[in-house]
Amino acid sequence: MKHTIPVIDLFAGPGGLSEGFSCFRDDSGKNPFNVVLSIEKDPIAHQTLELRSFFRFLDRESDAYDYFRYLRREITKEELFKKHQEQAIKAKAACWMAELGSPDLAYSTVKSRINSAIGKSALWLLIGGPPCQAYSVIGRARVRSVEPKQYENDNRHFLYKEYLKIVADYSPPMFLMENVKGLLSTQVNGLNMFAKIVKDLEAPGVAIAGRKSNDPTVKYEIFSLSSPKPRGSLEKKDYVVRSELFGIPQKRHRVFLLGIRSDLLQVRRGDICLNPQSSLISVGEVIRDLPKLRSGLSTNKADCFNDWHEVLESAVETRWFLSEDIDTKVKQEIEKTVSLLGSSLTRGAEYLSYDVTPSPVLAWYIDSRLRGVCNHSTRGHIPEDLHRYLYASCFARVHGHSPDLEEYPISLLPKHRNVTPRNGGMIFSDRFRVQMSGQPASTITCHISKDGHYYIHPDPTQCRSLTVREAARIQTFPDNYYFEGSRTDQYRQVGNAVPPLLAWQIAGKIYGFYSRLEESSARGFMSDEKQSNGED
Repeated sequence: MKHTIPVIDLFAGPGGLSEGFSCFRDDSGKNPFNVVLSIEKDPIAHQTLELRSFFRFLDRESDAYDYFRYLRREITKEELFKKHQEQAIKAKAACWMAELGSPDLAYSTVKSRINSAIGKSALWLLIGGPPCQAYSVIGRARVRSVEPKQYENDNRHFLYKEYLKIVADYSPPMFLMENVKGLLSTQVNGLNMFAKIVKDLEAPGVAIAGRKSNDPTVKYEIFSLSSPKPRGSLEKKDYVVRSELFGIPQKRHRVFLLGIRSDLLQVRRGDICLNPQSSLISVGEVIRDLPKLRSGLSTNKADCFNDWHEVLESAVETRWFLSEDIDTKVKQEIEKTVSLLGSSLTRGAEYLSYDVTPSPVLAWYIDSRLRGVCNHSTRGHIPEDLHRYLYASCFARVHGHSPDLEEYPISLLPKHRNVTPRNGGMIFSDRFRVQMSGQPASTITCHISKDGHYYIHPDPTQCRSLTVREAARIQTFPDNYYFEGSRTDQYRQVGNAVPPLLAWQIAGKIYGFYSRLEESSARGFMSDEKQSNGED
């Protein structure tokens, strides 16, 4: 393409969608997409976005040496930005910390930032995913159980309208909206939110009426990324992208809505669908090369290796190990694991130097300039949970699946109301979940910021939950992507993100469409008259 495609990212989080588009290259090796504006309200995620944008500006000039010095903790961010002031200014302009839908944020201000970002470009792209907490199955069950009226009145149900307003005012050639699978079944005051959102996106000028910039005649066709079926034959489930089918080492199932303006070049639905890969990528393939670490002890301030080792050694002397009916092979695996605990294991750090082992799977992740790994430190666990992790990971190694709570020794069960037997079973029977080395992981969610119980490392000798970097690998963030904030902040950002490698594949499909649009510019698709500036 002759023209660069500006990209606006709404509700950007830490930038997973943007990263995929920024990494895409055409046949000549050039990136046709330019993320000109990312909008995010969370201050820590905004810092991550800003740093990544800075890196892109710096890397274009082959001058990223100081960025990697920052990742290795050799210089501060202040020193980094001061040394490269021009790139820092550009990054700050491209990353805006703002809360869309807030009464304190005038929509005219939003339009001003968008106008400045896209300029006169007719071929530009809107991407993003409105906050998903209100649509998630677990989230809405939690709110409804406490206060049903609060759920019905949750304004997050309608934050998609902030996205919709921009579609209505600017009529971009194409847009991409992402959200959780729970959106398909969300009901608010008897209204199915998925059907409502699709209907509104198909005719945004009708749905958002009353402003001069709206054109009620502009229509969109909503495409599925996973099914080539005709529009009338599509079911709700056809809009779900099962990430593991597309080379993502995670069973992450999310709704993607791809809108194409109806007056533009027609495309076959099959041309826009993602291409499934022939085999699944496993957890082990993307994390086993990382430095081995031990967990910490949250009850011990000294937290030295000997204390950790002593806690795990004590497992074979406990009541649950000695007196309860445990599978003989699991017992043997536990004893073997305790005897193999390495004395050199540390808890990691924000940066660790290590020699990368190249492989085709890791090519997406590795940057030799980093000379190590960042965001790779472990959290602390109480001794009882360490015993549960030890049992679970050894059980998984023996039986090939993570144990349900019914398969735990009774005296090892946590004293929690959610594990109380009820109607012959247990609530949250998989409260502790080992991520199996030979399979894609379960979905990385922001719950990982609260505890690591659902994300137990498959290697029993490390006896811990996943680090931020391991979770980021599963989410397909490159190793040179640094997450700002505390470890809890980092986990939350990773869990809220779209896998960049999935976004990269979507970018390829969208690029093909925009290329055809550019080739058809003689038909008027690229005229300045077609580009609205969103003014009332």
